[in-house]
Amino acid sequence: MSQRTLVTGGAGFIGSHLVERLLEGGDEVFVVDDLSTGSLDNLAAVREHPKLHLAVDTILNHPMMMDAVGKVDRVVHLAAAVGVHKIIEEPVETITTNVRGSEIVLDCCHEQDRPLFVASTSEIYGKAGDRLHEDHDRLMGSVAHRRWAYACTKTLDEFLALAYYHDKGLPVIVARFFNTVGPRQSGQWGMVLPSFVGAAVRDEPITVYGTGEQRRCFCHVQDTVGAVLGLLENEEAWEGGVFNIGHEREISIRELAELVKERTGSASEIRFVSYEEAYGEGFEDMERRQPDTGRIQKQIGWVPERTLDAIIDETIAYARREMAAA
Repeated sequence: MSQRTLVTGGAGFIGSHLVERLLEGGDEVFVVDDLSTGSLDNLAAVREHPKLHLAVDTILNHPMMMDAVGKVDRVVHLAAAVGVHKIIEEPVETITTNVRGSEIVLDCCHEQDRPLFVASTSEIYGKAGDRLHEDHDRLMGSVAHRRWAYACTKTLDEFLALAYYHDKGLPVIVARFFNTVGPRQSGQWGMVLPSFVGAAVRDEPITVYGTGEQRRCFCHVQDTVGAVLGLLENEEAWEGGVFNIGHEREISIRELAELVKERTGSASEIRFVSYEEAYGEGFEDMERRQPDTGRIQKQIGWVPERTLDAIIDETIAYARREMAAA
């Protein structure tokens, strides 16, 4: 059944794909995005859709958000300050947007009695490693290292969301995204796959930070959006459900760089740069970050469909189209 859905951050990478799918399903979609990391170009295919309503504004605008939430049946909260570079370079904006912004969204949903889907991140697990299940203990680094600010803000978002569910009865879903990738993702803020692909298609050096032995998992944005849509339609999930969304296959960052180079046929060299040189002294990263997706599989039967090779090929094709159009 079609609904009226508000998507904060709807002009962003994941948000724009979700908006398209919601419109395809018959929803009337309201978007709030300040375009700090999103772009109107991401919504080019649906900008003139009669059921799309776009507000270029910040979620920190409390009166505007109260009005927007009052117009819809449910809210998907994706807006956030994201990306390692942005976190390092703009820590105040990161903390303010993620904490105060989510507090405002939660308050509006509570006041207007609207269920809320909160997008969180695998970063909340900190230095914990493989087979991360939703109740896994977390291990954070020192507050002296701003690299952990994003993880801590999203952790607080989760605590707030679940507090609203338990204390105030607000229907809430929390989803932790693990390295969602695909067309429209920008490498500007340090996202690894578009950074590698962008360098490879230009035959520029592919920069790997650290040893390259750190391992990650990558999930196609359409698979991620499929998981979100499945959770939105699952009644039990709204009972404070917390779910990992990601692909369980791991690959080292060095292997990823080599695979991107191979599939682009690029002449790029693979260059290794220390974390200290890239981000300053004391920067920390985690060796592994692999999700256990058993809970969401059991809840809605979701498993990602696209292989890593297919994801890389699609990202390459998109990067080449963008380069040709520039």
